Amino acid sequence: MQIWVDADACPLVIKEILFRAAERAQVLTTLVANTSLRTPPSTYVKSVRVGHGFDVADHWIVQQMQAGDLVITADIPLAAEVITRGAHALDPRGELYSEDNVRERLAVRNLLMELRSTGDILGGPAPFGHADRQRFANHLDRFLTRRRGP
Repeated sequence: MQIWVDADACPLVIKEILFRAAERAQVLTTLVANTSLRTPPSTYVKSVRVGHGFDVADHWIVQQMQAGDLVITADIPLAAEVITRGAHALDPRGELYSEDNVRERLAVRNLLMELRSTGDILGGPAPFGHADRQRFANHLDRFLTRRRGP
């Protein structure tokens, strides 16, 4: 099992949680972005820089990941693809996507994009906060604990 991070828009505090978790659980964690990223010196943490362009990092992650891997992403279409391919997806705000909820989230996302394009609603998600960080850390810890087994 590996962890893949859609790192372009991933908050720094989430990356730091992932760095510590990678060391503690000894699980390879790869940050994928179209810019250079700083990562700590570690056997378990690496970064991959992909080319610029729409969804280049997403496509790279999908090509590299395996069933059972964990992908950290706020990108709902990527999360849907990950779930379809038998892997797991966790939002940086701490929502673990499943077959049951990812399609609903995708439909809501598409509706909101349409409403924003017509000017019916403005703005985006609420600012990232402490509760989001805590929820993410808790879900990640539970996920890694289940993967290690008893």
